[in-house]
Amino acid sequence: MTLFDNKTILITGGTGSFGNKFVSFLLENTHAKKIIIYSRDELKQYEMQQRFDNTCMRYFIGDVRDKERLKTAMVGVDYVVHAAALKQVPAAEYNPNECIKTNINGAQNVIDAAIACNVRRVIALSTDKAANPVNLYGATKLASDKLFVAANNIAGATGPRFSVVRYGNVVGSRGSVVPFFRKLLQDGCKRLPVTNFEMTRFWITLSEGIDFVVKSFSRMQGGEIFVPKIPSIRIVDLAEAMSGTKEYEEIGIRPGEKLHEVMVPEEMAHHTLEFDDHYVIAPAISFFDKNLDYTRNKLGEIGKGAKAKFEYHSGTNPHFLTVEELRALDKATL
Repeated sequence: MTLFDNKTILITGGTGSFGNKFVSFLLENTHAKKIIIYSRDELKQYEMQQRFDNTCMRYFIGDVRDKERLKTAMVGVDYVVHAAALKQVPAAEYNPNECIKTNINGAQNVIDAAIACNVRRVIALSTDKAANPVNLYGATKLASDKLFVAANNIAGATGPRFSVVRYGNVVGSRGSVVPFFRKLLQDGCKRLPVTNFEMTRFWITLSEGIDFVVKSFSRMQGGEIFVPKIPSIRIVDLAEAMSGTKEYEEIGIRPGEKLHEVMVPEEMAHHTLEFDDHYVIAPAISFFDKNLDYTRNKLGEIGKGAKAKFEYHSGTNPHFLTVEELRALDKATL
């Protein structure tokens, strides 16, 4: 028996890398009543229908900017994963208002629709770029995180519960560096372009991300930002693992890009709890139930307060993947 058996799950932005993998997980491991894909791209929905034509599948054309359409799609829904977002950092810098409309206004629309339809639980996917943001994409996701945390107060004691999952770069996701490097190598590139030789990133596979989201649904009380303990990589090690050579070209950091990423900023250390395989950033505001104890989650796992001045930083992370580990991971995701 799983949490999702005989339940209806809706995924915003469901035609993306996360949505496709999450649907595979649900179909293989649960007896979901309905799985609803909500996205604005009819071609990707058509292509997804060729892969997933199970009787429990539903496909809704719609944009998270459209609150009324979201309300229609969420009727009878138990669980929502909010994965829809404009995610490309340079594109957001050049088109800020479009990013705001989707990532902030769209987040509020998801919240309002979930409350109106009395959804049980909602998890919003965030990013390491939301911690101490220096680019517009990160700033919009920070605003989105704040909206989803505060939504628990708006929903009240009997309304939906909202939480956030924040993790780093997903190996092989659309628009990410691995498929970009792979395409360059296939086209005969001899020296891969590296933005900065010192750059580091958090690294997680899509399967690990799905597993963490599923566990977070079971763990959540509402208001938490869940952060997995995952390894970091050096971008030069990734280039070497994929190309087989240390010959690469430094091209400079792109607009809005960071040298390193942070998932738990030092300023939030006093709100952070450490569990065996993850961290929880507890809400800074009080909710309907002031006695919520975030040191013990719904699975009975116990967390302890993070040390003073703790920071979860990709450059100081104690766990880095080696070139050999990256090479093996690259082969596994082909």
